[in-house]
Amino acid sequence: MHIQLNTDASIHGSDSMNEWATRELTDRLARFRDHITRVEVHLTDINGARGGELDKRCVLEVRLAGRQPLAVTHVADRVADALVGACTKLQHALDAALGKDRDAHRRDTIRGGA
Repeated sequence: MHIQLNTDASIHGSDSMNEWATRELTDRLARFRDHITRVEVHLTDINGARGGELDKRCVLEVRLAGRQPLAVTHVADRVADALVGACTKLQHALDAALGKDRDAHRRDTIRGGA
């Protein structure tokens, strides 16, 4: 699973941030690693230098092997909270997408064996 971190001019994408984001995503998405080929992280400050509440946005775009990509967005006061919130949404989206495939496979297996 390849992880690529992208930040805008208002968010400093340091090596430590990249390492933390990579570790966070790797840990949280570990159970999906056989399905994920790439994760793109886009961190932006919606208001730029003006500041304000709920102005940090994280968009996670996930490329899945043999499937359409999935994308989720989360907005929070802090970059870390935006990333963690987007991870949680992505886990739910992956559970739903991959769970449907597992359920369809089970139905086909049951029908074929009957």
